[in-house]
Amino acid sequence: MTTAILEQPETLQAENATDNTTSSDAAKSGCFNDFNISSSLKGRLTAAGFVTPTPVQAKAIPPALGGSDILATASTGTGKTLSFLVPIIERLEATSAPSTKGKRNPIRALILLPTRELAMQVLEAYWKLMPGAKHDAVLVCGGISENTQLDQLDRGPRLVVATPGRLEDFLRRREISINAVEMFVLDEVDRMLDMGFLPAIRRIVTAIPKQRQTMCYSATLDANIQEIVRDYVRNPVRVEIGSTSKPSDRVELRVYSVMQDQKLGLLDQMLNEEQGTFLVFARTKHGADRICRKLEKLGHDADVIHGDRSQSQRTAALKGFANGKHRVLVATDVAARGIDVQDIAHVVNYDLPNASEDFVHRIGRTGRAGAKGVATTFVMPQERHEARKLERELKIKFDWREADKNLEKELRNQPLDITAPGTDILQLETRAWRSAPTAAATSNGNNNGNGQRRRRGFSGGRGPGGHQGHSGGQNSGAGNRSRGRSGGRSGAARRGQ
Repeated sequence: MTTAILEQPETLQAENATDNTTSSDAAKSGCFNDFNISSSLKGRLTAAGFVTPTPVQAKAIPPALGGSDILATASTGTGKTLSFLVPIIERLEATSAPSTKGKRNPIRALILLPTRELAMQVLEAYWKLMPGAKHDAVLVCGGISENTQLDQLDRGPRLVVATPGRLEDFLRRREISINAVEMFVLDEVDRMLDMGFLPAIRRIVTAIPKQRQTMCYSATLDANIQEIVRDYVRNPVRVEIGSTSKPSDRVELRVYSVMQDQKLGLLDQMLNEEQGTFLVFARTKHGADRICRKLEKLGHDADVIHGDRSQSQRTAALKGFANGKHRVLVATDVAARGIDVQDIAHVVNYDLPNASEDFVHRIGRTGRAGAKGVATTFVMPQERHEARKLERELKIKFDWREADKNLEKELRNQPLDITAPGTDILQLETRAWRSAPTAAATSNGNNNGNGQRRRRGFSGGRGPGGHQGHSGGQNSGAGNRSRGRSGGRSGAARRGQ
């Protein structure tokens, strides 16, 4: 059974760690008790099972505790989350107390991440170390009730964990104030830029004080990313753990040359012959759904996660995969950054990734915490050139294999055989006509009792400047609160945050 955790402590060797900036004391830290943190926090770390810091934690936490900016590159699964949570918690506890009904605190720490799954996992890690402060940290992201998030912000949390889109929307509508932020974290910077969040990040940064501590984390740090983040950090301590531009040496890299219609048969064969969990990557959301359905028909326990799935569906899929209910999880690249599940045995690239960075991020889901893993890529004959290009760019060597030519072929887009026994063309046509009213009823499913289509989003319509109130475009719940309208609450009314 696999275990879903967020950056649990790993006993990794630091021989391949390179960093000329961090202090020798940081590199020598043998356990969390060696850090200059309160005895209370040390006790909670121990109780949560965090004993030995990973290389990135050992190098980043000491300078961060001293107030230095951090610019760190490390591959996934190396423990980045604790490396910024520990300094944040230590400062919050040393300089302030959680809000009460009589005294509301401003937001003092802000953590920005690309996906809501990652944001939720960071928040869970914070609560694990701060069990008595459930209202002291708030999640701000799309796909979850907006009114609930606004109500939680009213309570005066000291920490906000957010995705750029929803946070920018709240800022535009003056629903949140971040002008007292002292600690700012940008996690998975490279992925946020890939997802087009740069304009939102820039607007968010202008709303927080210039005098602050900033910690930036990225799996890769090319010239473009360096140029962007240098505007956000001041004389940062540079932390670099291993090589972040190539796969981990703990992952066995296999490539199967296979025809498109035999990919499903090959995956079925692997599932029947090999042990462990499988994380399967598809290029499109439609393809991910199709693969999941076909695997279930073949008798495998599978679920799917992609951008069109609701938050509850994505959470349930991750939970089911983590606790062993589902052996297979089919995912797209956009959703991949929210997958943080321990002990994934196999990663399968059902479709070749579009870029080498995507390849590195995909297979980074296996071979974590010092364990070994297997990454298999399906390559069609016409894609061999692209796979060879991956080898050259990443300076890796694939174990090339040929798929069994006798694998069962997947039947896709088969023409209808009208000569087959029992085929009634008139019945098929009648069935098609009968489905039309059902489709019409579905399209009108959002109508209200008066037969008029309900406006999506807030009952108050559009916010200032004609901006749609709800960034997710969905009705926020039964409360029908009219936030986001020009007559809504002003920024002055929310300064108590």
